[in-house]
Amino acid sequence: MTALDVRSARPDQLVSGDKGKWEIIVGLEVHAQVTSQAKLFSGASAAYGGDPNAHVSLVDAAMPGMLPVINKFCVEQAVRTGLGLNAKINTKSRFDRKNYFYPDLPQGYQISQFKDPIVGEGEIEIEPDGDDPVTIRIERLHLEQDAGKSIHDLSPSETFVDLNRAGVALMEIVSRPDMRSSKEAAAYFNKLRAIVRALGTCDGNMEEGSMRADVNVSVRRPGEEFGTRCEIKNVNSTRFMQQAIEYEARRQIEIIEGGGKIDQETRLFDPDKGETRTMRSKEDAHDYRYFPDPDLLPLVIEQAWIDQIKASLPELPDAKKKRFVSEYGLTAYDAGVLAGDSEASAYFETVAKGRDGKLAANWVTQELFGALNKGGLELSASPVKAEALGALLDLMKDGTINGKIAKDVFAKMLETGDAPGAIVEREGLKQVTDTGAIEKAIDELMAANADKVADVQKNPKAFGWWVGQTMKATGGKANPAVVNDILKKKLGV
Repeated sequence: MTALDVRSARPDQLVSGDKGKWEIIVGLEVHAQVTSQAKLFSGASAAYGGDPNAHVSLVDAAMPGMLPVINKFCVEQAVRTGLGLNAKINTKSRFDRKNYFYPDLPQGYQISQFKDPIVGEGEIEIEPDGDDPVTIRIERLHLEQDAGKSIHDLSPSETFVDLNRAGVALMEIVSRPDMRSSKEAAAYFNKLRAIVRALGTCDGNMEEGSMRADVNVSVRRPGEEFGTRCEIKNVNSTRFMQQAIEYEARRQIEIIEGGGKIDQETRLFDPDKGETRTMRSKEDAHDYRYFPDPDLLPLVIEQAWIDQIKASLPELPDAKKKRFVSEYGLTAYDAGVLAGDSEASAYFETVAKGRDGKLAANWVTQELFGALNKGGLELSASPVKAEALGALLDLMKDGTINGKIAKDVFAKMLETGDAPGAIVEREGLKQVTDTGAIEKAIDELMAANADKVADVQKNPKAFGWWVGQTMKATGGKANPAVVNDILKKKLGV
């Protein structure tokens, strides 16, 4: 690919070296584990965890005479993902053997797809800066089986092998080198994760390794040909991804400006040191000696089945974001935050149903998400369920409590998991709407602050002091609207 094949970086994305400006070129190969009960070519469980080697069939262990049998559901999941990526579904594809040796690869080869993948070119849009969308092209999506796991820290002299993951279905989603910054790469990965989670084709759990990326990084002078790329293997965090890209780009710039040249190689990112290091020289396709797997026939998919899958697709993040803006009146930013996660969007819609959408979004994105982040909790573990948060908004709407009290109630909901109505009753937090009680409190304030009565009539800005003191005198329970009305009448402002 030449420089003319892809867009150039914006001026603010260029990186300064000692000898001029440089452009970062990034492409991602994302491995997404297919959500399926069984593996790609056997009936063994694809569940995460379990005792070592508990989810291993004779096929996974590569016992003699054992033949692979394609899992139709995994094929359906790959087609569903391709449709979600606006990609071409190839009605004819085939599986190949990718030959290499490693102890956790019992067959001595991986069944993958090389020349004829199940999904061809597609694209997705990202908004890394909240400005104009950027289109990232997808080159292909192919199915392949995962390898097992080598464990090196159980013995000083031995390596243990767990084959539970061997044969688990993976989708490798390969982008074009269209990203021009670490921020764009993270935005692309997050968008891809949101799409597969919405589709139900991958759970996107990066901690369990369900989704990880190989990051290809190179640098070039603006407008010139692509430079030599290095691949950073198995990055499972967008934060680490950004750190790895920025470090690797800087490393390559320093080498080139120092008169050296970049060796094409595979590298690892060390999150403790914040740097990449050499793993091995980069293999090319011919090193793997690909050839069609003789045990598997070419995969032929009927167009009618593809159409059936397409008709069953759920609402995807981009469409959901547009709907949240039009239906609930949300800002594009808030709509994007909520629509980008299927669990968050479902939670929000439960809270917003029959209520003020903007208010619901504020409470979900600011109060709830803020509290969960502080406590290190996932939304699924939230002590405040969507129905309970909706009930809290109802208490504000009907005047039972005001906004200040609502935040106190919410804090107790987080702490106890109790319903908001029960907390309000138990703590005696109902809003004071009795005008007589509010007038009494204001009269006492006016009697004790005669000088400030005259001052507020000359300086309307001093009115805020009176509101604050009245709320304080009523324990924060007074209805703010009633307080404002009575103060204005009594103070003559």
